Amino acid sequence: QVLVVEAGGGLVQPGESLRLSCAASGIILRMNAMRWYRQAPGKQRELVASISSDDTTNYGDSVKGRFTISRDNAQHSIYLQMNSLQPEDTAAYYCNAEGLHSAFRRFNSWGQGTQVTVSS
Repeated sequence: QVLVVEAGGGLVQPGESLRLSCAASGIILRMNAMRWYRQAPGKQRELVASISSDDTTNYGDSVKGRFTISRDNAQHSIYLQMNSLQPEDTAAYYCNAEGLHSAFRRFNSWGQGTQVTVSS
C-alpha cells in the first residue's frame, strides 16, 4: 500500500505565492506519473499539473505560466509552486501518484487534500 500525504496549503491574499508538497511512502518499486488536482466547492475535480517519470510536465490552461510542478524522485515527492494566486484558485488540492509497489502491483493513490484559500 502506498500512502500519499500533501502539505503546504493555507490562506493567502491575491497575488501571493504558496508551495505545496506531496510525498508518497511505502514499498515503491517504480513511480510513474504524479499529479496535482483541485476541487472547488460545487465544481468538478480538475487536473492542475502533472509530471511524468521523465519529468515531462503538463498544466491546466488556467494555471499555465503561474504554477510550476517539480519532483524529487529519490523522495517520491512532488511540489507545486503557485505564484500570482487568485481567488479562483481557491480549492482543495489533491495529490495523485501511480506506479508499481511491492510484488510489482500497480497502485494509484490519492492524498487527503490540502486547502488553499485566496482571499483579501
